[in-house]
Amino acid sequence: MKASWRLFGGLALFYVLMTVIYWQVGGEPVGIGGMLLAACLAGMVGFYVWFTQKRIGVILPEDNVTAEIADGAGELGFYSPHSWWPLPVALSACTMALGLIVGWWLSLIGIGALMISVIGMVTEYEKPVSATSH
Repeated sequence: MKASWRLFGGLALFYVLMTVIYWQVGGEPVGIGGMLLAACLAGMVGFYVWFTQKRIGVILPEDNVTAEIADGAGELGFYSPHSWWPLPVALSACTMALGLIVGWWLSLIGIGALMISVIGMVTEYEKPVSATSH
């Protein structure tokens, strides 16, 4: 994790430096604001990774100079092999965005559909606990 927070911290400093240079060259205010927001985003991610690493103290293979490729082997987590839920999430997000052009009523329908589809996607692999099992 040390490599990760250093990467994002360096990226935040790079964005700040480029923002100052862009401002001195006479850049537009929108570009300056966007670059500052990018610096803040990289800084927030770097701070989060640094804080998490300090709190849990996990040493990853990326942090060890003498690490082997096999040190990173193992289970990384559960990834859904197939799911139809991203399709309704994307369609309802498009409906919500289209509502900004067509009318507010379509945005409300899109928000409702988006909430339902996100809940469906998040709880796709949840198993209900039956009352008879102990």
